[in-house]
Amino acid sequence: MVEDAKVVEPPVDDAASTITSDRIVETSAAAPAPRELVEHPEANASRFARLKGRLGASLAGVLRRGSMSADDFDELEEALLLADVGTAATDVILDGVKSRLASNTDLAPRDALRAALLDVVDPAADRSLALGAPGEGAAKSVIVVGVNGVGKTTTVGKLARVLVADGYSVVLGAADTFRAAAADQLETWGARVGVPVERSERDGADPASVAFTAAERALGDSADAVLIDTAGRLQNKAGLMDELGKITRVVGKVVPRAEVLLVLDATTGQNGLSQARVFAEATDITGIVLTKLDGSAKGGIVVAVQRELGVPVKFVGLGEGADDLAPFDAVEFVDSLIGAA
Repeated sequence: MVEDAKVVEPPVDDAASTITSDRIVETSAAAPAPRELVEHPEANASRFARLKGRLGASLAGVLRRGSMSADDFDELEEALLLADVGTAATDVILDGVKSRLASNTDLAPRDALRAALLDVVDPAADRSLALGAPGEGAAKSVIVVGVNGVGKTTTVGKLARVLVADGYSVVLGAADTFRAAAADQLETWGARVGVPVERSERDGADPASVAFTAAERALGDSADAVLIDTAGRLQNKAGLMDELGKITRVVGKVVPRAEVLLVLDATTGQNGLSQARVFAEATDITGIVLTKLDGSAKGGIVVAVQRELGVPVKFVGLGEGADDLAPFDAVEFVDSLIGAA
């Protein structure tokens, strides 16, 4: 594994030096890992299908009967609320089930529930990342935000694997400079799939400066994307929001902004929505990543957070494995919630 690089002034006549974004970077004598040792991430198309069994079928026991009584609707309402769907969305789903059953007496209650859930989860929503085609070298930025503890840095590393699996070239920016472990962790993720990481060696360095350097690196390398990890000290709300705004502005001066992804811990349920509101006020969120959806989380949080922010869930974390971050599939998700027929 290559040791941390240090910038030296040109000219340097050394076979161990490489040029990056008009800088000469002196590397250690240790050679990079041979190409065949770099990991090959799992194809994205198969991930959600493989992982969906880890979602709790929180509505599986509801609507097994052939007709619905008032007690059955009360049971459904309780199940939806316990699944973290939220009060407003629960009302919409209940109305959808009732109207479908009223208009089609032959429709099974379970099928009516499935249709009502699909309406609110919205399979037609665009859940792709606006990066263009792999190989275009547009160096578009994906800024990843969220509070500390939600798995944000891990998500950035796993998202790099998602993009590499689709053939994108990626640069990572370790702009959470208040946690040295975050930069170290990101370097480990990058090394596993041959992705370069821009970081500062000084704790507490200006995060926007690191993000700017990463964007320059992506532009100079003609990379397809630059992923920026950010700090998440919500206890210093004003300072954090100012910092995120500055990162967004300075990165936008170098490369086009494609996405701002908000990472939420699905196990926090409705409490996570208050975090979402804070970040939505500070930056233009384009998509949501829900982590830890395989544990004690209730899947209905997908519905609640989409309705709260008006943006789609784009990825879900369904395990601890390196390839357990999956593009969100609305139809597979709904089918997992209600269980097998």
